Amino acid sequence: MVIFNYETDFQLENELEYEQWIDAVIESEGKEPGEINYIFCDDEYLHNINMQYLNHDTLTDIISFDYCIGDLISGDIFISVERVEDNAKDYEVSFKNELLRVLAHGVLHYCGYKDKTEDDTLLMRSKEQEKINMFHVEQ
Repeated sequence: MVIFNYETDFQLENELEYEQWIDAVIESEGKEPGEINYIFCDDEYLHNINMQYLNHDTLTDIISFDYCIGDLISGDIFISVERVEDNAKDYEVSFKNELLRVLAHGVLHYCGYKDKTEDDTLLMRSKEQEKINMFHVEQ
């Protein structure tokens, strides 16, 4: 079950479409969807979480807390809508494309993908694009 929570004025249009896509992303990795909470927030909200739980004094677009048990994918994924907007401009992509990348990024971490090394980051980016491409495929 995917649940969308909003700590900012941002609101997804057609949550069901995103929920079905996220489930398909997880299943495409041979995993089972559990309970995933997406919390959309602003920079200040996410910065406070970054400081409190990770002791990082930086802005970020996403922080995920992994509650997976085996192949059952569950967790809380916090997304700064402000960072997504800025990243979309920086990478010269649409807001929706960057949002899909970040939404997929969180669950890909839960599926075992990392992004600490250059090789891991390249694989993560490839997987993100693969999952973005799935968004408009009929489920």
